[in-house]
Amino acid sequence: MYLEHFALKEMPFTLAPDPRYLYMSEGHREALAHLLYGIKSNGCFVLLTGEVGTGKTTLCRCLLDQVPDDVEIAFILNPRLTVQELLAVICDELGIRYRKGTRSTKVLVDHIYAYLLDAYSKGRKTVLVIEEAQNLSPDVLEQIRLLTNLETEKEKLLQIILIGQPELREMLSRAEFRQISQRITARYHLGPLSEEDVPAYISHRLSVAGARSRLFPPSTFGTIYRLTGGVPRLVNLLCDRALLGAYAEGRDRVEMSTLMKAAQEVFGLERPGRSPFLAAAAVVLMIAAVLSALYLSQRWSSSPPDHRTAPQEEGVAEAGLERSATLSWPGAREASSSRETAYQALFKEWGALFDPGLEGTACQQAAAQGLGCLHKRGDFSTLRQLNRPAVMRMRAPDGSEFYATLTKLKGQRARFVVGTGSREVSLQEIADRWTGDYTILWRMPPSYVREIRPGDEGPMVEWLSSRLAAAQVDIPVTRVFDAALLKEVKRFQISEGLMPDGIVGPNTIIHLNTAAGADVPLLIDEEDGG
Repeated sequence: MYLEHFALKEMPFTLAPDPRYLYMSEGHREALAHLLYGIKSNGCFVLLTGEVGTGKTTLCRCLLDQVPDDVEIAFILNPRLTVQELLAVICDELGIRYRKGTRSTKVLVDHIYAYLLDAYSKGRKTVLVIEEAQNLSPDVLEQIRLLTNLETEKEKLLQIILIGQPELREMLSRAEFRQISQRITARYHLGPLSEEDVPAYISHRLSVAGARSRLFPPSTFGTIYRLTGGVPRLVNLLCDRALLGAYAEGRDRVEMSTLMKAAQEVFGLERPGRSPFLAAAAVVLMIAAVLSALYLSQRWSSSPPDHRTAPQEEGVAEAGLERSATLSWPGAREASSSRETAYQALFKEWGALFDPGLEGTACQQAAAQGLGCLHKRGDFSTLRQLNRPAVMRMRAPDGSEFYATLTKLKGQRARFVVGTGSREVSLQEIADRWTGDYTILWRMPPSYVREIRPGDEGPMVEWLSSRLAAAQVDIPVTRVFDAALLKEVKRFQISEGLMPDGIVGPNTIIHLNTAAGADVPLLIDEEDGG
């Protein structure tokens, strides 16, 4: 409808999973790398999870465009099948002939096994891709596992990619599915776009659609991110409706007023006689609630619900701990000092000292005490995975910013040091207060100056092999980063949900220290499980 008005060749924000429109954020690149690694390896299962609308299907289409020519793909879009229906669909996808109406599981499996053996003899791989895999029934999931038992003496004949929502990850963590979980050689959880990614995402889609001018002013990008939480599908819906609104108003670009009207329509909050300002505020509040749930579900390992009772029912309260519904900077002190105070609290967690009066940044002071600094953007699932206390940049209700130190996560509650006091708050209440920026400290290996890479020799490699051994990896301590050590590093990275590139940088070192039981402060106590 608005194509001619904006001189576009095609609709830029369609919901169809067109690989041309896939914007490769850092998360999407890592997810695709995990999928390709899984296909090229000889493992059984590859797992990709993510919230609704984060781009899993589009990423899968991109994967199909990049698989080698010697790979045969069977694609299952609707997994709500019986065991017999599943096997029949696999046969149909691979072009395996069988007698129609066959109800024998054994007959169908025999046909599939014969096909896989023939493909293997011709040097071809076979991959089964299952979308919306969280809808698989236990019986069907067990049959899928049995299919991976089809093998030669050297390798598996069938690889399976499971793509689904976060419930799939939680389902596979159950004891009854441990045999499948143990066979997953690559797994990745795809999160929403970051605030920095949203402008690039919008520009990319407009460019593919043939846009020759800037249709969304930079001033709208922050609002689009806050309204959608960076979920690509919501970005598409909002931007499409905003372009339609700008066309109806005869404008050549989307103004903020048009964007907010579009948000009211997209999120269903428009009411007769209601103030546009109040409607827009309601939109933000609703999306914040959705995002808080999204943050909680994006965990690398499932956590049991927190059934804690009200403070008066819990017995003796922890000394000095204030329970609060919200998190804000104490008004009696200047918020400008919050960063220094937050770093002092973070260093204290490590038994280190940060002195604002000394020369040098916080990271320079950390390095002098054997600690590294990691500045990143992420969400609560990222912090759970890293499992280290963090300084977080927060946004107050009045728009001002302050810094707080996250010291503990337990279920759906978090403990913060703010100013000179500690507060325990609900994650749901602060999800929209956190800007996504965080800083953590990590224990550096002796003589650490850079990433540890294959071919390196010396004390850092000795430290690496000894840490792997302490993490229950069966490998001798060595001073040479050889092929055997590289293999074990990649296995460890996969088991921890990291990019299996064999390069030992801060992320891998953090996970090694945790797995080896190093004396480091943890965000999540082992008995709590997060």
